[in-house]
Amino acid sequence: MFDSILIANRGEIACRIITTARRLGIRSVAVYSEADTDSLHVQLADEALLVGPAPAGDSYLRADRLIAAAQRSGVQAIHPGYGFLAENADFARSCENARITFIGPPACAIDAMGDKARAKQLMASAGVPLVPGYHGEDQDPDLLLQEADKIGYPLLLKASAGGGGKGMRVVESKEEFLTALAAARREAMSAFGDQRMLLERYLRQPRHVEIQVFADSQGNVLHLFERDCSVQRRHQKVIEEAPAPGMSEKLRQQMSAAAIAAARAINYVGAGTVEFLLGSDDSFYFMEMNTRLQVEHPVTEMITGQDLVEWQLLVASGQPLPCSQNQLQISGHAIEVRLYAEDPQRDFLPASGTLKHWLLPEPTPRVRIDSGVQQGDRIGIHYDPLLAKLIVHAEDRPSALQRLRRALDGMEVVGLTCNRDFLRRVCDNPTFSSGEFDTGFIDRNQKTLLAPPPPISDEQLALTALYLLLQRRQQARQAALSSSEPDSPWHSTTGWRLNSDNHHRLLLRNEDQQHSIMLHYRPHGFLVELPGGNIEASGELCDDGSLRAIINGHRCRARVLQNGLDLTLLHNGFTHTLQLDDPLYSVLDLQAGTGSLNAPMPGKIIAIHTSPGNKVEAGTPLLTLEAMKMEHTINAPLEGIVSEIHFQTGQMVEEGVELISIVSEGG
Repeated sequence: MFDSILIANRGEIACRIITTARRLGIRSVAVYSEADTDSLHVQLADEALLVGPAPAGDSYLRADRLIAAAQRSGVQAIHPGYGFLAENADFARSCENARITFIGPPACAIDAMGDKARAKQLMASAGVPLVPGYHGEDQDPDLLLQEADKIGYPLLLKASAGGGGKGMRVVESKEEFLTALAAARREAMSAFGDQRMLLERYLRQPRHVEIQVFADSQGNVLHLFERDCSVQRRHQKVIEEAPAPGMSEKLRQQMSAAAIAAARAINYVGAGTVEFLLGSDDSFYFMEMNTRLQVEHPVTEMITGQDLVEWQLLVASGQPLPCSQNQLQISGHAIEVRLYAEDPQRDFLPASGTLKHWLLPEPTPRVRIDSGVQQGDRIGIHYDPLLAKLIVHAEDRPSALQRLRRALDGMEVVGLTCNRDFLRRVCDNPTFSSGEFDTGFIDRNQKTLLAPPPPISDEQLALTALYLLLQRRQQARQAALSSSEPDSPWHSTTGWRLNSDNHHRLLLRNEDQQHSIMLHYRPHGFLVELPGGNIEASGELCDDGSLRAIINGHRCRARVLQNGLDLTLLHNGFTHTLQLDDPLYSVLDLQAGTGSLNAPMPGKIIAIHTSPGNKVEAGTPLLTLEAMKMEHTINAPLEGIVSEIHFQTGQMVEEGVELISIVSEGG
């Protein structure tokens, strides 16, 4: 076994490899770009080396810099992960020339499967079923049109040198062919520098099922069963599971035998995945072989109890496979979903932003999280927008699906757009729940899966309002404890007033709607007046920042995150964004680093919670203003030093007058 390895990758897969290396006592060396200086994989590794600027072409795709980093750190082997140079035969050869072990298949195997046309020919010779099509070298458009007519329509145009949906077009008729061919060639040339195309019969409503294979240098080859990867958007996987729903033992043996034949045909060594299209009549056809560890490998690990990264390290170090085929068994069912920074409402376009709040379910033996990000990270435009993979395992598929729903409900992401709510809807879809889906599932269910989020309910408005008042109460208590008169009635937040109804009014905006909410103080909570009727609400803020509430006798939990006037409510597995329409939060006027807090309305200052010279943070209570029989706590809108307080407790103030001046520490 190796003493040390370099991981030529970043993010989630780098962290995943480091985890196994650490368990095996292997020193891990990370590489990083200038954009990844503070990334999680850099923090987890035993050592980390800078390899270039943010663009992947200047860092993670620079084979020369990766080899130099490996030589400088003195490692014995390089693990490429997936993506970047994982399936680059020239990189594998460069490692060999530098006398560094490439943790992957031989370069000749990568070459064989990297050229899709050549791979089809090899598979045909090995007796692996192929979709009827044309895989020849003659790429004359007129010849391709003739071959297309022979195959019949619809047919699929595929880039010979690529994958991931690039250079791929479905052609429905002869009239569309030449236009689609030109577009697919342009895309393939841009992505792969190679415009050669394959033509294949297009199978309507097939499933995408793949077989995990493993081979060692002693000639042993086995499979670790199948994965169903049919739920895709834009030809890219979103949800994977193992075993495949509805898979018979007979079909499993047939597909696994074909996958092993494919691996033997190219003298394969290491982890590989043979992908098939599976028809409704149980006919299956070779698509391609991925000569690396797959993103979705955790579902195989969950149902077999094996660590595939450990297997990779063992095989690359020259050891035989750690077990035989008859020692492997399927245990239960596993499902993986990919949490992406992307906007499903905008054709799944990648999203960028800062992870202001990032909370994941607690990992257990049945709930696994593979992630390479942490709260506060900036998700930029340079790399794949994968945030995390959530993998669940249970005794059967229905139980796994229920566990997945609960785990998704426990994922909290604020700061950028992500596909969590979309994944939750997939889990609730009857077709997906039944297991009777195929690669067209998302396209056929767009109306339900990509529908606008449901309007915010009165219950959710009440939860948001309850949070705001409980937060203000908490801030006032903190201010009281730090004051010279902690028991002063001016610090009270009960809303009590002599001969007056005790209430508080809030205005919340959700999209284009304004919601007026009146909260009346009651001995054990609030009576909340809403457009749809009254709600009794009570609750408390928990130590983890969440809200434990009782709404009309129903106990529930929620979380509200506030950034100035912007509010994010996380409740029942869905996310709602609101804005607080409150003048008390709009009183900051910054000029040359000085904050001037002005009275938003006429009123009476009933408490001052700070003093000149005090350092305050954003959100620190500064004073309490009584206006229209309601108390309003004015908080510091920025971090700084209180330079001057212009009024005293008990004084009346007019709207717009300056109350407190704050100098920011940077000013």
